[in-house]
Amino acid sequence: MTEYVDLALDLPPLEVNAGVGVHGASGPYEVFRLPRLWQLHLYGYAGALEMGGSSFPIHPGYVSLVPPDMEVGFRYGARRCEHLYAHFRLPGDGERRGVPVIQDAGAEAAVLSGLLRQTVAAAVRSPVRASAELWTVLWRTAALGSGGEGPQGSTHPALRAALDHIEERLAGPLCVPEVARAAGVSHTHLTRLFRGATGSTVVGYIRRRRMERARHLLQASTLAIPAVAATVGIPDLQAFNKACHRELGASPRAIRAAVRG
Repeated sequence: MTEYVDLALDLPPLEVNAGVGVHGASGPYEVFRLPRLWQLHLYGYAGALEMGGSSFPIHPGYVSLVPPDMEVGFRYGARRCEHLYAHFRLPGDGERRGVPVIQDAGAEAAVLSGLLRQTVAAAVRSPVRASAELWTVLWRTAALGSGGEGPQGSTHPALRAALDHIEERLAGPLCVPEVARAAGVSHTHLTRLFRGATGSTVVGYIRRRRMERARHLLQASTLAIPAVAATVGIPDLQAFNKACHRELGASPRAIRAAVRG
C-alpha cells in the first residue's frame, strides 16, 4: 500500500542545502535523520528506503520525500550510490497535499533532475532563486501522483500530454485527432480520459479554456478585442462574440465594461 506525506506548498520552501549525495561509502546500510528539515532525493541507483517500519524499493528515476525528524535507513546494492538531494523547510500552513513517500518520476525524472541541478547551482549565488527552483520541483513531484491539482495532477501521462498540448496551442486551430496524436492515444481513449478527469469532452474543455483566457484578457488588459479573439484561437469576430455570449453570458465589450465601470 502506498504511504503518503503531507506537503503545504502555498508558500515557497526555504532551501537550506542541495547537492549531489553519495550513499554506500561506509557500508551497505546507513541510518540518519534531519531533525528540522525535509529531504527530497532523486535517485540514480537501486536499493531500498526504510521509514516508519516500511520498506520502499529504490530505482533510478525514483523520487522520495521524508518529513523532518523522521529516521530513515538506506540499503544499497553497490559501494557508491549517487543521488540529487535538497534539504529544506516548508513555511506554508495552507492546504495540505498528500504525496507518496516514494514514486517513479518516469519521463519527469529528467525534468526534475534539471531543476534540482539548477537549485544546486543557484544555492550559493541566490538562495531566493534556489528556493524558487525547488518550489517547482515540489509542485511537479506532487503532480506525479494523486496529490496533483485538478486534471493536471492526473497520474495518466497521456492526459498530461494532451493538456499541455492544448495550453500551448490555444491561439491556433485545435482538433481532437491532433490532440490524441500528441498524447499518443486513440480518439476514444482520450475522450474517456477527459470525461473522467474534467467531466467534459475534449472539445468542451478546449472551449472552456479559451473562454477563461478570453475573460482574463478582456478584464485585465487593454488588448484590442480582435487581438483577444485571435489570442484564444477564434479570429472570426462574429464567432468570438457568439462564444462570449454563450459561455460568459455577455458580449466582449460588456465583459470589459463591467470591470472598468
